[in-house]
Amino acid sequence: MEDELEEIRRRKLLELQQKLEEEKLREQQRIQQRLQIKAILRQILTPEARARLANIRLANPAYASQIEALLIQLAQTGQIRERINDEQLKKILSRLGTTRKREFRIIRK
Repeated sequence: MEDELEEIRRRKLLELQQKLEEEKLREQQRIQQRLQIKAILRQILTPEARARLANIRLANPAYASQIEALLIQLAQTGQIRERINDEQLKKILSRLGTTRKREFRIIRK
């Protein structure tokens, strides 16, 4: 009986250790991916444009991720030939902003 309990405890401990290792690996992959994104953005954006993107990330992280994905896609397909400055980023944002409108609903009771 006691051996069975010890075996169950050992299995549970092993499972927990495996889950912890998997989580550490996933976290390392997320960090590595984020570093790669930052490196690419550093190559294609001027410091001013990067600062603007950082401000957007503070206000709306999901929107900033969408912009980053778009910029990286443009860079990988060769549509970006030189570094994007702040004014060019503003133009890109304004084009994206026209498709992204917020809807407000007021419910009166």
